[in-house]
Amino acid sequence: MSVDRSTAATAAGTSAGTSGAADSPATRLQALFEGHRLTPTQRRIAHSMVRRAADVPFLSSVELAELAGVSQPSVTRFAVALGFDGYPALRRHLREVVPAEPTAGAGEYNEYQQAVEAEIENLRHLAELLADPRPVQRAGRILAASRPLPVLGLRAAASQAYGFAYFAAKVHPDVRLLNEGGTMIHDRIDAAVRAGASALLCFALPRHPREVVDTLAYAQDAGLTVVTVADSAFAPVARHSDLLLPAAVGTGLAFDTACAPMLLGRVLLEALCDDLPDAQARLEEFDAKASSRGLFVE
Repeated sequence: MSVDRSTAATAAGTSAGTSGAADSPATRLQALFEGHRLTPTQRRIAHSMVRRAADVPFLSSVELAELAGVSQPSVTRFAVALGFDGYPALRRHLREVVPAEPTAGAGEYNEYQQAVEAEIENLRHLAELLADPRPVQRAGRILAASRPLPVLGLRAAASQAYGFAYFAAKVHPDVRLLNEGGTMIHDRIDAAVRAGASALLCFALPRHPREVVDTLAYAQDAGLTVVTVADSAFAPVARHSDLLLPAAVGTGLAFDTACAPMLLGRVLLEALCDDLPDAQARLEEFDAKASSRGLFVE
C-alpha cells in the first residue's frame, strides 16, 4: 500500500474539502503556501504564520520576523517567493483571505500561563485539521497492514515513539521501536523489511536530527511507506514522508512542549485499532491477564 508523495507535506493540513477545517484561518494560510518551494528559513516563517494565523494579518514585517526568529529582509524575500511585490502586498492579501480579529488578552497572562494558552491553541488547530478524518484513517490502514510495524523517534521525539509503540503493541502483533540512533538503525530497518514490513511510522520534532531525515530516505529506498507525525507540514522530514500529519509544538518555554503531537499519536492509535479486527479481543485478553496477575493496584 502506498500514498502519492505529492501530498506528503500537506496531507492533513489541506485535505479538509468542504469541512469546517477548510474555513479556518490556519487552513487558508496553509493553502497559500502550497506549490511553492520554500527555503528552510521561509518554511520557518510559514510555520510561524500558521501557528499565529489569527494575528498574522495585523503584524508588521518586523513583528513577523521577530515571531519567526528571522531577519526582516527574510520576510520580504518570503513574500516575493509567494508571488507578491513585497510584504505589504502579502499582508493586504492576508486581510482578505484570513479575516480575523487579533487575539486579545494575552498580556493578562504570565509566561507560564502563556505557554499553556499556546498549547491550547495548538490543540484547537489540531481539532480543526481532524475535522477531515480521512488522512488519519488512511494512516491507520497503512500502519495496521504493516507486519512488523517499525516506529521511529529520536532525541526529542523518542518519548512520542515510545508511547505509541507501548500501546500499539497491545493490539498489533509486531511493533518494533526505533528510538536509538547509530549505525545499526539501517540494519533494523532492513530486518523489518525482510520480515515483511510495508510501512514505517515516524515522530519528528524540533530540533530535527539529520539522522532522522537520512533514516526516512533510507526507509523509502527500502520500499517502506513512511507516515510521519511532525511539528509542521514544512518540517525537513516532509520530502521523505509519504503521508505527513502535522501537530504543532509549543515554543514558549525553554524546552518545547508537545501536547498536540502526543494527542495525534493517540488518535493514530485509535485509527490503527479500527483497522485491526482483533484489536478489541487483544485488549480484553490483556485486561484479563493483568487482572489475574494483580498487575495494577486499582
